Amino acid sequence: MRARATHLLTRSLTAVSLWWTNAVVYQIYPRSFADSNGDGIGDLAGIESKLDYLVDLGVDVLWLSPIYRSPQDDNGYDISDYRDIDPMFGTLADFDRLLAAVHERGMKLIMDLVVNHTSDEHPWFMESRSSPDNPKRDWYWWRTGRDDGPPNNWGSIFSGSAWEYDDLTGEYYLHLFTKKQPDLNWENPQVRQAVYDLMNWWLDRGVDGFRMDVINLISKHATLPDGQQAPGELYGDGSPYYSEGPRVHEFLQEMHRAVFADRDAELLTVGETPGVSVEQARLYTDRDRHELDMVFQFEHVELDHGLGKWDVRSLNLVELKENLAKWQYGLARVGWNSLYWNNHDQPRVVSRYGDDRNYWYESATLLATVLHLLRGTPYIYQGEELGMTNYPFASIEQFQDVESLNYYRQAVDGMGLDPRLVMSSLQAMGRDNARTPVQWDDSAHAGFTTGTPWLPVNPNYPRINAAAEVADPESVFAYYRSLIALRHADPVVRDGDFELLLPADPDLFVFTRTAEGVRLLVAANVGDDPVESPVDLHGDLVITNYREPVGQVLRPWEVRVHRQEVTS
Repeated sequence: MRARATHLLTRSLTAVSLWWTNAVVYQIYPRSFADSNGDGIGDLAGIESKLDYLVDLGVDVLWLSPIYRSPQDDNGYDISDYRDIDPMFGTLADFDRLLAAVHERGMKLIMDLVVNHTSDEHPWFMESRSSPDNPKRDWYWWRTGRDDGPPNNWGSIFSGSAWEYDDLTGEYYLHLFTKKQPDLNWENPQVRQAVYDLMNWWLDRGVDGFRMDVINLISKHATLPDGQQAPGELYGDGSPYYSEGPRVHEFLQEMHRAVFADRDAELLTVGETPGVSVEQARLYTDRDRHELDMVFQFEHVELDHGLGKWDVRSLNLVELKENLAKWQYGLARVGWNSLYWNNHDQPRVVSRYGDDRNYWYESATLLATVLHLLRGTPYIYQGEELGMTNYPFASIEQFQDVESLNYYRQAVDGMGLDPRLVMSSLQAMGRDNARTPVQWDDSAHAGFTTGTPWLPVNPNYPRINAAAEVADPESVFAYYRSLIALRHADPVVRDGDFELLLPADPDLFVFTRTAEGVRLLVAANVGDDPVESPVDLHGDLVITNYREPVGQVLRPWEVRVHRQEVTS
């Protein structure tokens, strides 16, 4: 059998107060997970129907992408009511049943908290835009224009200007994302209190914490100065003035006092922090500062970007190792790492950093091993445990993601770029790659729905699907299950010190995890050609993605984990 897990332990797991250091989180993108009513969109009842599958996989925490009431301009990240469920997903009663079922199975559930911005259909914004004198006017960022244009030159993260003119009051409002996602003004203490109230409302309902969307953008420099604008660019870079703003740590510490400090429950707080540095992450996750448990950073998933996300280049393994090691060392004693390859905003890793044509199984399992054996809390994005791949998009009409569609229009119509080159970038990096429905079996629409799916199912579903993989002891699913069991059973995976070996090697990713006289050696050949390892591959074989080892030779996309005794 290809996946071999022996889990030879030398000591028992000791209890720790930080339970999430030993946990594995599974992200669910609800509209694409499982559809229970045949409308083509995943829902809460569909999630509940698959809980035993997740128990079998072995995960500890479920993270739900937004399920709140929303116009769905950005697939739920534009919220119009924080205290209700969008009808496409079900009702609050459905949510309560799901939460109870999750807890009955010994798992936890965290919600996606989106409070940098709301929908423009949220009652707060509808009041705010109604009049310059409305009491909620200052709940958002309103400014007069200049020189017959926006208040500054900032570009939106989703292309175009970050400002939208409002005819009713003759002013512009700030939106770092789509124009239907106006940014909240966290400088206003009433805004902050309203956010804390809604968070407490969900925690009182029984949820186990939050993943906080772009939480490092909530503090802006109040003067909103122009950003640097490169030659040929349509807009300036405002990120120095809205990312890691002057009061962000103050706000998060206030949030902790208002929401988390007096609760006895074992909660989890995860901040999405694009652009964060190691030094900044240490501040966010230092236990003594009372801000967040861990953060998502993006450096390792931007290494194949050239001048930007859509300028795609090949991954350099040496750069990847250097970057991951930087975060391992940087948060070794203060803070904690979130470990991930995939999420709802990233293309599928087996297609991106692996080889989904010639070495699909081997590269999917190698990438999983490298990630899960690092120090931190691993996150699995739905379908990753099956080795789901990018979708073979052939035309712009097949995309639904607002970011991709906006970029195509700006690049082709605004900048005159070759549509074929733009399509190539979208095929590689578009977010819809992660959003195609989960492939449950080989029936119509991969068993996701009895209707027409909101986004087409990847045509490789007859080969890659959960039913086939759960039944196969040598599948990607089975391998992930072994990795999760290893993390739960072996204290070295949680506690061990990290050391990168062979940092300059262009083909091998080799590192160790060491704790209390035990070392795990992880050796991975990240490529299509056999490589002889200069590091001695000895000790008990814990897990590997090939049937039998061949001495010091690592075959294409082969990974081995050896347990070794450390002698002083």
